[in-house]
Amino acid sequence: MANADELVPIFSTLETVYGEGPLLDEAQFRFDNIKAKFIELYGKEPQVYARAPGRVNLIGEHIDYEGYSVLPMAIRQDTIVAIHKRDPEESNKILQIANVLSEKYGLCTYPADPDQGIDLKNHKWAHYFLCGYKGIYEYLKLKGKDVESHVGLDVLIDGTVPAGSGLSSSAALVCSSAIGIMAALNVNLPKKEVAQLTCECERHIGTQSGGMDQLPSGGTFVIANSLAESKKAVTAATNYNNRVVECRLAAIVLAIKLGMEAEEAASNVKTLSDVEGMCVSFANTRSSSDPLLAVEELLHEEPYTAEEIEKITEKSLLSIMTGSPSSLAVLAAATHFKLFQRASHVYSEAKRVHLFRETVISNLSDDDVLEKLGDLMNESHKSCSTLYECSCPELEELVKVCQDSGAVGARLTGAGWGGCAVALVKDNIVPSFILNLKEAFYRSRIERGLINHNDLGLYVFASKPSSGAAIFKF
Repeated sequence: MANADELVPIFSTLETVYGEGPLLDEAQFRFDNIKAKFIELYGKEPQVYARAPGRVNLIGEHIDYEGYSVLPMAIRQDTIVAIHKRDPEESNKILQIANVLSEKYGLCTYPADPDQGIDLKNHKWAHYFLCGYKGIYEYLKLKGKDVESHVGLDVLIDGTVPAGSGLSSSAALVCSSAIGIMAALNVNLPKKEVAQLTCECERHIGTQSGGMDQLPSGGTFVIANSLAESKKAVTAATNYNNRVVECRLAAIVLAIKLGMEAEEAASNVKTLSDVEGMCVSFANTRSSSDPLLAVEELLHEEPYTAEEIEKITEKSLLSIMTGSPSSLAVLAAATHFKLFQRASHVYSEAKRVHLFRETVISNLSDDDVLEKLGDLMNESHKSCSTLYECSCPELEELVKVCQDSGAVGARLTGAGWGGCAVALVKDNIVPSFILNLKEAFYRSRIERGLINHNDLGLYVFASKPSSGAAIFKF
């Protein structure tokens, strides 16, 4: 595992990141194409390039923002950002953000002002670049670094991570944008700090988000796209951010029922991990250490109304969530809150992540390791589907096809409500497994014209761990 204190690496050749053979050839073609389009657009070459990979979350869904670890794996699909810093003396201080896929993603222009707001009601693809832009300046200011704050940038972006697929396309764009801007300003930061600040960056767009580099022997992870696009930023108030709010309310109610003063709980408790210790202490009185015991005894399964929660907390929900526009948007849209279900998922999923990691490094036989990991993935999907309710019909169908086609385990991955499934498959059946998926899931969609047969490799593929974020200066 990489040293988190290492700076983001800067390379002058592509081989270090993309290796040799077809992947390198493909990368070279993309970089050459980006350079040519950049010159065509702006009349000059990029000064720096930055890339960040997409990633598949093997297990640990919707628990990162609750303070728990997840197990992501970087994949070969990535986002590349090319940047040329304008002359500081130029009077026209703007950000010009273009995309290689210009027909789908039009040119966006913004003032070169890190303090500008982002119009959440008028969502644009380039907002993710603005997230990185605002985030990197905020972080550098916090660290006391003196950098030019109103400098124009010409930008071109190319991505191979499918949007809305649950493979962190937005995070890859935010991350590559942040480190690209960082490089254009001649600044570098440790990888750990970059990871933390890019997680924070996405709050600017109204979502609240929070490594696995050792694979089990004998198994391969296959990623398959459900073709249902998850529009996380657009549906945040009813889906993603709704769950964040429900988890916080569950944590506050648990804290009060476990003896914390209502005022203190409403003010200080933010996540379920904040009250895990109290839940464990409660479980200890019943000869257990499982925080789920507190959830099962102190929260009821029926959805809570706002009035019921306000009676417990002795405060209005609006006052509890004040200062968080995304949370207030949730309250405006919500009619009830499923506290029992959300807390049950978070605590059980956090336990599954711990067991998954322990199993990978255990002394069990390869077959036993794969079987146990598969069981954990299947349990995770069931919890995501029934307790967290972040699945959709297409994902349910795809996961079942994966399981019926011989996967030892399969689950949705990413935010959910569309996107991808990840399946753990024994190495010796990977080719036949993928063929089965193409026949059982994708064939009907090809016949309906949803996708082209020649593009199937973009929607279902086997993956091994890939390289991380990097800066290129040629």
